[in-house]
Amino acid sequence: MAFTMTGEITLPADRMTVWAKLNDPEVLKRCIAGVQAMEQTSDNTFAASIKMKIGPVSATFKGNVELSNIDAPNSYRISGAGEGGVAGFAKGGADVTLTETDDGTLLRYDVQATVGGKIAQMGARLIDGVAKKTADGFFAKFASECAAGDAAAAEVGDTVAAPA
Repeated sequence: MAFTMTGEITLPADRMTVWAKLNDPEVLKRCIAGVQAMEQTSDNTFAASIKMKIGPVSATFKGNVELSNIDAPNSYRISGAGEGGVAGFAKGGADVTLTETDDGTLLRYDVQATVGGKIAQMGARLIDGVAKKTADGFFAKFASECAAGDAAAAEVGDTVAAPA
């Protein structure tokens, strides 16, 4: 079963800060619900383990994530695939673009994904709802990480600029 999702969010940080956080496995680990492990395996790949519950089906998905079409700090494609045992599989990708605005950075995403196995039997409405809830949760946490990063940078800047 395939599904798509698009959206955008204005993040309270400059584009370079947002770019750095999008490429930081520790930040992503804190922002993605259910992440049990995320490890950078090369410059552009990560191994991940994520525990998810979709309706009555709960599973741990293990897989890889790859970054491609990288145009730092403007855009990239993130794609991955994971196996959840008898629960099924998930694979897909997202095109992510960053645009500097007066209010921070506008992040746009366009997701295409496919799920199979027991989770696909849950139906499109349930899967779409879980996907939207997961995306909303990620972006709420990610916005907080970006705001915290900008505040920390401002404090460091203030400390450096303070007279000795």
